[in-house]
Amino acid sequence: MEVSRTRALRGPNLWSRHTAIEAVVSCTAEECAIAHIHGFELKLRERFPEIGLLQQSGHSKSVSMAHVLEVAALGLQSQAGCPVTFSLTSATPEDGIFQVVVEYSEEAVGRLALKLALNLYEAAVADTPFDLASAIAELKDLDEDVRLGPSTGAIVQAAVTRGIPYRRLTEGSLVQFGWGSKQRRIQAAETDCSSAIAESIAQDKELTKKLLDVAGVPVPYGREVTDIEDAWLAMAEIGASVVVKPKDGNQGKGVTVNIHTREQLNIAYAAAAEISEEVLVERFIPGSDFRLLVIGDQLVAAARREPPLVVGDGKKSVRELVQQVNLDPRRGAGHATSLTKIKIDDIALASLSEQNLTADSVPRKGTRIVLRNNANLSTGGTATDVTDDVHPEMAASAVAAAQMIGLDICGVDIVCDSVLHPLEQQGGGVVEVNAAPGLRMHLQPSFGKGRNVGEAIVSSMFTQDENGRIPLVTVAGTNGKTTTVRLIAHIIGAQGLRVGMTNSDGVYIQGSRIDTGDCSGPKSARNVLMHPDVDAAVFETARGGVLREGLAFDRCNVAVVTNIGVGDHLGLSYITTVEDLAVVKRVVVQNVAPDGMAVLNAADPMTAKMASACPGAVTFFAQNRHHPLMDTQRAQGRRVVYVQSGFIVAAQNQTEEHFDLAEIPMTRNGTIGFQVENVMAAIGAAWALNVDWNIIRNAISSFVSDVQTAPGRFNFFDYKGASVIADYGHNPDAILALVSAIESIPAKRRFVVISGAGDRRDIDISRQSEILGDAFDEIILFQDQCQRGRADGEVLQLLQKGLVNAKRAAKINEVLGEFLAIDDALSRLNEGDLCLILIDQIDEALAHITQRVDELRFV
Repeated sequence: MEVSRTRALRGPNLWSRHTAIEAVVSCTAEECAIAHIHGFELKLRERFPEIGLLQQSGHSKSVSMAHVLEVAALGLQSQAGCPVTFSLTSATPEDGIFQVVVEYSEEAVGRLALKLALNLYEAAVADTPFDLASAIAELKDLDEDVRLGPSTGAIVQAAVTRGIPYRRLTEGSLVQFGWGSKQRRIQAAETDCSSAIAESIAQDKELTKKLLDVAGVPVPYGREVTDIEDAWLAMAEIGASVVVKPKDGNQGKGVTVNIHTREQLNIAYAAAAEISEEVLVERFIPGSDFRLLVIGDQLVAAARREPPLVVGDGKKSVRELVQQVNLDPRRGAGHATSLTKIKIDDIALASLSEQNLTADSVPRKGTRIVLRNNANLSTGGTATDVTDDVHPEMAASAVAAAQMIGLDICGVDIVCDSVLHPLEQQGGGVVEVNAAPGLRMHLQPSFGKGRNVGEAIVSSMFTQDENGRIPLVTVAGTNGKTTTVRLIAHIIGAQGLRVGMTNSDGVYIQGSRIDTGDCSGPKSARNVLMHPDVDAAVFETARGGVLREGLAFDRCNVAVVTNIGVGDHLGLSYITTVEDLAVVKRVVVQNVAPDGMAVLNAADPMTAKMASACPGAVTFFAQNRHHPLMDTQRAQGRRVVYVQSGFIVAAQNQTEEHFDLAEIPMTRNGTIGFQVENVMAAIGAAWALNVDWNIIRNAISSFVSDVQTAPGRFNFFDYKGASVIADYGHNPDAILALVSAIESIPAKRRFVVISGAGDRRDIDISRQSEILGDAFDEIILFQDQCQRGRADGEVLQLLQKGLVNAKRAAKINEVLGEFLAIDDALSRLNEGDLCLILIDQIDEALAHITQRVDELRFV
């Protein structure tokens, strides 16, 4: 068994809505049925007893090695604690070749699981050991390293619950919520409204105290010190136990409390100086340590924090007790778990010394042994929720502290006896104000009720009626996608919205192209959704991107499918039939929002069948208003768009809107059938977005299919009185549509310039020239600049093959190069002739034609 290719499907895809790893797996004839391999399954289960049931979908009796790989990869992730449930194995048309799909929650973990599953298979075949524990530990460690930490994860989960889309922007905790102009960003418990100035103030403990004092918030007396001697002097000035901490520290690092001897001061000062060159010495406030979480102008959670400690049992040493406590699965080395492992370091040893103990001492049963005086979770402490107990005046003091510093999310550290009374009554004070506070003590306290602080943060960023989404339209199909995308974007832009658009020509923001090339895949779509100046998005969604990576979005408002035709990359990626192709194109329809709309071509059977897969509503369009599907749709009170008496009609129940084809330039008075269909699809999409009818009417009347607006899409030129049409049609269905349209245009002689895309099937390349040979008088063949895997001259031979039985073409020429072919055709034209140029390099070819037209104009 070999794995020849793996892909990460990062969005809804051909197989499911889950993110997944897809692998192409080849098996020998024997490996296609593991029952033929004596003892294999027994050896496999000896190495991985928890592996799931080996039974392929459809209850096939033949279980392939590819299916074993699938089940093992999913099972290993499950054993590592990953929330994954979906997997499948699909046989391809090639014997012994399978596509294995396994869900992942983290891409790196999914890829590693597949690799380890392959190792498991090899061990079972060779009857060699497989270290299952190490494999699962490796997956767990990687998952902990790459997944979002508890604070960020809680915010993300709250957003997902609200239906707000998100995208992780880095391997760390920088996350975008929403799309385009509606987006917001967080980094851990900081938002894009968290002021850098406020965070800088919070880092400066001395400045923070001064500002809080001005605001009337109680704070402990103290000052900055320059060295250990100055620290000793400050301690004397205070005349009581002190706290030593770095001036610009966080997470309790370098903080030591309740210091009352010179020896303790020396150790504490050294710990603080490791974190910062500037050290503070403050009066120690006796009492418990509380963290109050303020979001906006509300106190949303509060916890009492206990320092790391162990309780003696009269048998184990302190070191052994710490090891026992650290076995708690909630404790980890970093911030990925709800609690942190306790460390025996210099501060812990100093704390033990104060209690006349060492790490090897055996405390009496029931004795509480405190291992450091500060109570941060990051140093091994625990937390108890006290949110419901906080006195209103104490809550007001915490909010005042956060607002004085300027933080929208703030962790306020308070030391006092109890949260049941105001600070002033008990001599308590605010000892620290923290930007980007950790949330895990509130989410999963050691004791008490967990608080949904993630939801509180999301609610501070989005109101209850906001979900961060912008209108999103996606267009799929074989032909007409790019023109339909451009027209929909034009209509939406006429509303005054800033539109982001992707298509096979590039990426456009408000009409300006910011990227070139074929940008009809998910990467370009994601880039548009990241752009802050986009109020609405319209995406051309090609087959290739769906197969390579899935969709760039979780759901769309409108999905348009123009048609499904023969010859659109059939034979690639195991898509060998039109039915296969329809399944791929259907993915956009399956991911329409429940309140969204699919706009489908009722005259195309493959497209019309997709209606049953749509979670939302459906609009059908067809030129024939009496098509059976159109009649049924309208009778059921649903939306239809059709042509009647020179008008496009959008109808539902008794309501009708009429659009005069004579006022829609791109249809040339309704004579260009495929353009009429593109307009109908665009009207259906705009209707689904509730665009005003007059805006739609004006927009389609002002849209011209020229080089600037829709390059390579039936662009007209006048050359010496001859009609020259440039189009990017590149499959048999597109050629048929073009021929049908051109037949309505009078011409003395008809010329065509054509090449062929090398990544099409032989039959499709020949079929294109066969169609043209029956419709044109002269044919000029040229070879594409890129042969896409074909040998030199191979495509030309296939085109010539299609012309063997041409009914009309009297003359066939081969010209080396696209531009020379264009020039050759133009040189043959006389007034009243027509020439169709099927261009390859869109921008360059159109520029060349424009140049030739301009040259005549200035002669």
